[in-house]
Amino acid sequence: MTDKHDLIQPDRGQPATPIHLVDKAGLDDFIKGLSAPQRAALAAQKFVGDGYSHAILPDGDGWFVVSGVANVNSLSSWCMAKLAEVLPPGTYRRAGAQPGPALFGWVSGQYRFDRYRSDPTPDGPRVLLTKDVKAIGPALAEAAAVALVRDLVNTPAEDMGPAQLEHEAQLIAKAHKAEFKVTSGDALERGFPMVHGVGRAAARSHAPRVIELHWGDPAHPRIALVGKGVCFDSGGLDIKPSSGMLLMKKDMGGAAHALALAQLVMQAGLKVRLHLVIPAVENAISGNAFRPGDVLRSRAGLSVEIGNTDAEGRLVLGDALARAGEETPELVLDFATLTGAARVALGPDLPALMARRTETAADLQAAGKAADDPCWPLPLHDGYREYLKSDIADLNNAGGNGFAGAIVGGLFLDKFVPEGTDWAHFDTFAWRPAAKPGRPKGGDALGLRAAWGLLQQRYG
Repeated sequence: MTDKHDLIQPDRGQPATPIHLVDKAGLDDFIKGLSAPQRAALAAQKFVGDGYSHAILPDGDGWFVVSGVANVNSLSSWCMAKLAEVLPPGTYRRAGAQPGPALFGWVSGQYRFDRYRSDPTPDGPRVLLTKDVKAIGPALAEAAAVALVRDLVNTPAEDMGPAQLEHEAQLIAKAHKAEFKVTSGDALERGFPMVHGVGRAAARSHAPRVIELHWGDPAHPRIALVGKGVCFDSGGLDIKPSSGMLLMKKDMGGAAHALALAQLVMQAGLKVRLHLVIPAVENAISGNAFRPGDVLRSRAGLSVEIGNTDAEGRLVLGDALARAGEETPELVLDFATLTGAARVALGPDLPALMARRTETAADLQAAGKAADDPCWPLPLHDGYREYLKSDIADLNNAGGNGFAGAIVGGLFLDKFVPEGTDWAHFDTFAWRPAAKPGRPKGGDALGLRAAWGLLQQRYG
């Protein structure tokens, strides 16, 4: 993605095309203020004030835009995003008021992933002015974080394997003078045995590793961000069908979320001691692939029987969560494209949220609603822990009955987080199967802004 920092600029009275936002309740009054030619132009374009619709009206030698929104007094992040996609390149301002939360959607709507196009189509820029100068930085930072998630997820696995994910994390660490560490090879096998077990079948160029970043004053509250970095998931020996593999470049979407959230934390200078942990692997197939029925030891000391090699994400996260817990953080947030069951239950738009503390779940849900990044809570129901029982090990990595798959995945992870730790888990899709205004088809951040809102409230 190209740099978008010029897409929002301070309004100092420079020439700009006005954008009038109207809802259906105010449409009649708006029409009364138009000239006869303008009313005719509005009617010709069949504008009735529907959300995301717009019309271009003549104004002397120039023109202006009218666009429909649900409520002019309560704008969403996305209410002007469609305009940012379809209006001619130029400079614009909202007439009579400031764009507010629509600043984020204006930038997000101009995202393009054109890395592999030999002749990218020039598009824009479309610049939006605002007098609320203090809102520019946060909007651009959030849009950049979302663009980072999209870029990483959209990149094919051949170019976004564990080594490339390490490279991206290292660039961000260097930019913010963070401590950076990578564990691989024999040290990985000793220290993160489940990460090694899942990733050992991959080619040497995609060898497994654990990426860690530390940042901030050690005297500040410790928080940990953990992200599932399965850069491609074949399913292992429990191999997926071809249709199931088609989107598996996105199985590192949890790592992309955690990395983008870490970037936001460091950019904003939150008063925290940040610990980022990303287990980066490819779940491949070869003669040394881990097998159904194998028993893997974990960093936490628990033994895990493999009921399904396609339930590998929880294995690598188990070791990563155990590592995060060793630093005694007061809050742990993890992101993972963990279960298809979460998508069956909630569809592609809503990340499943599981948290040990009801107040944390409520705060995350409220932050998501405020940021137009909704998530939905599911319970960590104790009665389903029995689904993870093993006859020969401490637990099995797969529930055998097909019930409550998302919750069972969360309960597995819960075993690796120290008791008493405030922990929340996002089972996110990290993908948008159909475009919406400001949200193109492809990789996307789902739950990122909700988590960022919580961290700002607690540590901002």
